[in-house]
Amino acid sequence: MGTWGTGPFDSDLAGDFTDGLRGLASQQIISALEEALRRVAESGPRIDSGDEVEAVAAAALVASQIPGSKVVISCEDGPDEPLPQLPAPLRALARLALHRVLGDESELAKGWVDSSDATEWRQEVQLILQALGQRDHSQCTDHAS
Repeated sequence: MGTWGTGPFDSDLAGDFTDGLRGLASQQIISALEEALRRVAESGPRIDSGDEVEAVAAAALVASQIPGSKVVISCEDGPDEPLPQLPAPLRALARLALHRVLGDESELAKGWVDSSDATEWRQEVQLILQALGQRDHSQCTDHAS
């Protein structure tokens, strides 16, 4: 696997994942994101590092849609067309997947040779987690009279 940085799209596997989203219909994109996140969130004790890479990329795409998110996806990293409106439950699934990726059993978290790269990668994933934890106030209703 070629990796050239610590960002969510800085590897061949992440690039292959996002390339696979290009040209898909909206529901197919949603299904692909959900599948990538679910493979990690619901996996057994051992998690494949390739699945983890895809889950981080998928979580970044989900987080990029949240108003006020600091996760920004460049045109070359995402699908050709703007992402469809993603269902809110994907946020919770993305958070679960990222917690697994940051956990003790994660091959991806353990695989960094340079400790400064490992730290930078963790910060990138934490930024995505932080964005996923933000509440979307645009969907709130005021029940006060």
